[in-house]
This record gives sequence, structure tokens and C-alpha cells, in this order.
Amino acid sequence: METKTLLLLSLTMLSPVSFSTSFTPTDNYLINCGSNTNTSFIPTDSRIFGADSTSQGSIFPSKGQSISPKNQNPSPNSPTLYNTARVFTTASSYKFSVERNRTHFVRLHFSPFKAQGFDLSTAKFSVLVNGNLLLSDFSTKVVVLKEYVFRVDSNALEILFSPVCKSSFGFVNAIEVFSAPKDFILDEGAKLVSANGIEVYKNLSSHVLETIHRINVGGSKLVPFNDTVWRTWIPDEDFLVLKSAAKRAVTASAPNYQIGGASREIAPENVYMTAQQLNKDNNSIQSRFNITWDFPVGSVGVRHLVRLHFCDIVSASLNQLYFDVYLNEYSAESDFDLSSLTFHVLSSPMYVDYIVDSNDLGAVRVSVGPSAISGLLRVNAILNGVEIMKMINPSGSQSGPKKRAVWIAVGSSIGGFVVLCLIVFVVTLSCKCKKKKPKPRRLESAGWATLCVYGGSTHGRMSEVTVNEYRSLKIPFADIQLATNNFDNSLKIGSGGFGTVFKGVLKDNTKVAVKRGAPGSRQGLPEFQTEITVLSKIRHHHLVSLIGYCEEQSEMILVYEYMEKGPLKEHLYGPGCSHLSWKQRLEICVGAARGIHYLHTGSARGIIHRDIKSTNILLDENYASKVADFGLSRSGPCLDETHVSTGVKGSFGYLDPEYFRRQQLTDKSDVYSFGVVLLEVLCARPAVDPLLATEQVNLAEWAMQWQKRGMLDQIIDPHLAGQIKQNSLKKFGETAEKCVADYGVDRPSMGDVLWNLEHAFQLQESDSEPSREPREDSNVNAPELPSPRIAPQDPSNDSETETDSGDGTSEIKNSQVFSQLMTNDGR
Repeated sequence: METKTLLLLSLTMLSPVSFSTSFTPTDNYLINCGSNTNTSFIPTDSRIFGADSTSQGSIFPSKGQSISPKNQNPSPNSPTLYNTARVFTTASSYKFSVERNRTHFVRLHFSPFKAQGFDLSTAKFSVLVNGNLLLSDFSTKVVVLKEYVFRVDSNALEILFSPVCKSSFGFVNAIEVFSAPKDFILDEGAKLVSANGIEVYKNLSSHVLETIHRINVGGSKLVPFNDTVWRTWIPDEDFLVLKSAAKRAVTASAPNYQIGGASREIAPENVYMTAQQLNKDNNSIQSRFNITWDFPVGSVGVRHLVRLHFCDIVSASLNQLYFDVYLNEYSAESDFDLSSLTFHVLSSPMYVDYIVDSNDLGAVRVSVGPSAISGLLRVNAILNGVEIMKMINPSGSQSGPKKRAVWIAVGSSIGGFVVLCLIVFVVTLSCKCKKKKPKPRRLESAGWATLCVYGGSTHGRMSEVTVNEYRSLKIPFADIQLATNNFDNSLKIGSGGFGTVFKGVLKDNTKVAVKRGAPGSRQGLPEFQTEITVLSKIRHHHLVSLIGYCEEQSEMILVYEYMEKGPLKEHLYGPGCSHLSWKQRLEICVGAARGIHYLHTGSARGIIHRDIKSTNILLDENYASKVADFGLSRSGPCLDETHVSTGVKGSFGYLDPEYFRRQQLTDKSDVYSFGVVLLEVLCARPAVDPLLATEQVNLAEWAMQWQKRGMLDQIIDPHLAGQIKQNSLKKFGETAEKCVADYGVDRPSMGDVLWNLEHAFQLQESDSEPSREPREDSNVNAPELPSPRIAPQDPSNDSETETDSGDGTSEIKNSQVFSQLMTNDGR
């Protein structure tokens, strides 16, 4: 933990909350190095640091050669503790008797000054604690406090200072060694968060932890006076990515510490009495967004312990706050409910430990945002405190200067041999490949990885595609800026998890929707790649067309055909909805079903959308529906497979329960989601509404209770009263019921769903019951599907072929899969 000013020297600002009784450690060594007098650190820290040369003579460096210079020109603001130092001209150490198998704090104070022929800012040395290398070739020109937390497995703790060479030296101004509170670092319980998901991390206490950041989120600076374990907490403002996204929350009431939750030793009261929450008052930010902090840690790909502190000081009652937590843009917590984790007590502190690797920028990114189950009036997320500690693996770290020299010699020999072998290999290979044609260049861009061929896991091994395959879709960034008037806020028409959507007009007067990812962020890269690879290969009248994309200047921009009437959801409920007629709703559902059916059956393996919902069904100027947003799409299973094993993705309320339980994805998962959309269309209410009574929160469960009692007409949209014919409603309700069955095997295919919706439409349009009944030999519980009319096979080509009809509609020729759609019955 570093600072470029005089660390803790001008600590005049104290918190309004009074200091509580300090923790009393079993082992407690406070050393004023190089001094023969005892002194305190700062006025607000009542602890006394004893001289290492007199009163604590047994602590005097147990071996090595050292001197104790004094600062002849101390700064008036400099604490007395930093006016002396112990300087080591040879490898020297302090040795402390400690309680075995106990976690300890070790703090090393470094404040360089000039005295007696020594310029401490030129020192260069390494520091080892019980053989663990903590600092290598260390030097500093500013005041630095280094803090480490680790378990001591012996009865002694030895701190060794080793100059890097004979002409160099080491130094230290003060040392703190004291035992940590019980269970301060648990061996198990931390969550490893990575691209592979979340795993339980074990043996955490076997690592040495170096404190990098300790942050009082939403609060002011806290000095050791405010902390029972004498820690310093700094404010979070400098780490916020977008300050306008956050709003401070403060309470005057002390937190309700509970047994089993956080204690005052985990974090002081002041940390839990302040927080950052979503700034919903800022009109320039859409209703759903995240608060994000970037904490630089100085190294790439290094593992860190991230401890997040939470205390619900923003809710008026329990079970009002649900939010998501992300680390390095990977999901760490979904639908995080503090009420259920804090013994159903408001303002009860808790903390969660996570393990993450620092990102490509040498930082750790922390984000909190609203959960999908948050009600419209309760959208919020909070964070009270953050601690980030670098994990130092003890294995392989016991490397003193001698061992290092040996390894350098050995490494040089091995390296020379390897280089020689590589030269021979390269020469031989170049001779063999001399006549081969060069491969086409890969698609590259400033800041974005090459695109992946559709179907692979976004975290797995991805095939790359050549630039020629997508060249026709690239749109210059300057053209997009012109089309959107440089992303004018007045042209903003929506936002989502990927980014913001703007209305635009290209040079050829084509109206477009421009979806712009968050600049500089890699959060939406997999979705960006998937959208391009999916939509560049498929065309259908009921799928939103991709016009192009842009990846210049680290931008991720997708350009689609413009859908004049926007998402279906906006026409069903909420302010300003258009109250569609029942006929319009049926036509919209039939169109969307056609698009999804094409996805499932238009290629050998098919495509599973994974995020079917009313906001991803868009309407054009004539209220014709098209399915959109393919960022989560996956290839379907191979012929010899029944499902695709993958992590759960989708939107709460629409998510297939079987997929959620088993993490086995099939096209029946889309069928379930579409069934929820059908119920939304009928009832004109959200899939999930936490503001309603418990039995009504989940639309699918609630509607099915009425459907099974034959009373679905009691919960339909009041604006449809008198519009729906009983037979049409009955068929529509039965179709929705089959779609939301608990198990995929009990659900119809999208082709069956489409057929039944068209039947419901025919029932609504006809004066009498049409002759579209199940055949006598059919299963009465199965979806109604009459014998299809199969188009004549072209003897010249018996494979499935897709052609563009010129109007954005794919014409599927010679395919039995689409024979259901080639009949005009019921259309």
C-alpha cells in the first residue's frame, strides 16, 4: 500500500464516529528501528513503538551488520518515528517469537532521508519473511508502508533484509508484527471468479497477502484511530470509472454487527455507515446501469484476493435490494440479496472474499449493478468497502541472492541450448515452406480480438475468420458519426447490456439503428463477435438484418435495419403503450415464431437464441415482428447429441428452469422463453414483477394456475375485453401452457408452436370452427400438426439451400424442414 505524499503524516481529518476499543493482539511488536528512545507514530495513534537498541534489546537485529543514522533535517510534519532508521550493509534480520499457526500482520515503514553519508533513496535490497520473498530489488524515494498478512507455521518470525550487492544496502524505519483477529483469513470460502465461472478456492491461508488497496467506498479517509486493527482506508472517488453513475449513501446509525457476519476487526463501523449507490437522479444515465471502479495493481495476470464489504443502509425494509456483482467483467454474484445473507437484519455488515487475476491493463475492475429481478421502483446496487491483496505464493519464493545467481547461470546455459535448437528448426522449416503461398491476413483491429466462427464457446478455442468474409459489412467510423450526428443524445432510442442504441441515417438515406458498445470496454466482445458471425450468414423476413459493423478506434458498433415501432414490450405495458388489438398481437406472435423456427431449423445444427423476450422482438412501421439481439446465441447440438452443455445465460423470468438446473441447452429452452412472451402478450404485464403479491411475482407460474382452472380469461389485458373469440383464446392458452412445461421433452417444437398460433389466428378470423383438428391416430396431448405438404424435390439438388429474395427474406428451397410453412392453410 503506497502513497506519493508523506503517508499518514498530515492526518488531521478524523471521522465523526468515535473510536471504539482496540483489538488486543496476542503477539504485538512495535519497533522504532535505529532509535534508542520510544515514540508514538502519530498523535492520533496511541500505540508506542519501542526502541530496537535498548528497551527491546532482544529485538535488535539478530544477525548481520547495521548502523542507525538519524535524519539531521527532519520535516516539521514528519513523525518522530521516521527520523531514524536501521541501515543494513549486509544481510541482516529481526527475529520475533510468535504464536504458532496463527495469522499475523507485518507492516514495514520506509521513509528515505539523507544522513551520515547515506542517501536512503539509493538503497536497493530484498526482504524475506520466514523464507518468503516479499520484496525483490526494492528501492523507494517516497514514504512507503508495506503491509502483509499471512499465517506463521512456526514459533518464530524472521524478517531478513538483504542488499542486492556488496555496494548496496537496505533500510527500514519501523516494523509492526502483531497477530490478526481470529478467522481474519479463512482457509476456505473464497470464490474464484474467472472465464470458467465460479469455483470454491481452497488453502487461501497458505499464501502471503500483500495489501494493495483498502477503500472506504462513499466515505472519507479513515486513519488508524478509527480502526480497531490500526488500518488506513482511503476514499473511492479517484477509482470510479464514471462518477456520475454513483451517489453517496450515508447513515448516522451504527451498523448491526451480528455473530457470523462481519466484525469491527473485519472493517470498522465507519466503512459500513457509508456506501455508493446507483445515481438514479442523473437524467443523463439510463434506468439500468452499473457503478464501476478500476483499481490499478501494477501487474497483469497476477492473482489477488478481493474482499468486498456490504451493509444495506439504503433500504427501508427487508428484501428490497437485489443486485449483481462483477469482477473484471465476469459475474461474481447474481440477484445478490443482502437480507437473506445477514439473518434478515437491516444494516447488518457482511463481506465476501473473491479470487481474481488482474486484467490486461494491470488492474482489478469491480462493478455492481441492478439485478434482473429488481422492480422498476427498486432498481439499486451498493458497495461499502473494498480491499485488494496481492497473493504471493510461498512455493518457489525462497530465493536468496546465492540461489538466484545459481539459477541465472543454469538458465543461461539452458537458454543458449534452446536458442541454438530454435535457429536450426527455423532454418529447416523456412526451407520447406519457401514455395507455399502466404495465408490471407487475419481480421485485426485496434483493441479488438479477431472474430470467431460461430458455434464455439466464447471462452474456448475460437476459429478465426479471414478479412474477406466480413469486408463487405465494415462501415467506417466516420460514416457512423455522420449518421448519428456524432452520437447525439437526442437520437438515443435505447440501451442494454451491450451498450447504447442510436437512430441514424446512412449516406444512402437508409435508416439504421446503431448499437454502440461502451468505448474501451471488452465486456461485450463475445456478443459483438457472435452477432456478426450469426447475422452475416442468415437472412429472414422475421429476423432483424445486420447492415454492418465498425471496430475502429477500439469501438464495437453494430448497425441494424431500423425498426420504427421499437420493442414489443413498449406496446404491451408501461407509459405510452399503444394497446395493440388481439389480431395485431397474434400476427406479431406468428411472425416471431417464424423467425425463431427458422433459427432452429435453417442449418444443419440450428441456432439457439438463448435470450428470447419481449424486448428482443422488434416491430417495424407496419407492426411486423422481427427477432433481434443474437449476442448470446449458440449452435445447437450435433446430430448425435441431445443438448449443448454450457453456462446459463438469459434473462430472469424467461429462463428455462430445466436449462437452469442442468446447464443443458436445447432449442426447447427458446420455446420456454417464447411461451413467457405469449403470456406477456396476453396479460400485458412483465415476466417478473417483485412489487406484486408473492403468488403473482412470476408471470408463467401465476398464469398457469389460472390456465389449469380454465379461467385464463380472468387475467387477460383489460384492453382486450370483448375482442378475443373463445376458441382462439383456448388455443392460444393451450399453446402457451405447452411451451412453459417444466421439462423440455413435454414442450412442442417451434414448428408446432407456429402451427398452433396460426390456428389460433384462423379461429379468431373465422366465423365458424375451421377444420384443423388432430388426426385420429395422433396423441391428443401432442401439439396439433397435420400432414405437411411437401414441396417437390429438385433432382439436381436434394440439400437445403438458402437464397436471398432481395427484400431481406430468405427463401428456403427443397427442404422438408420448412414444408409446414409452404401451405397457405390458415394464413
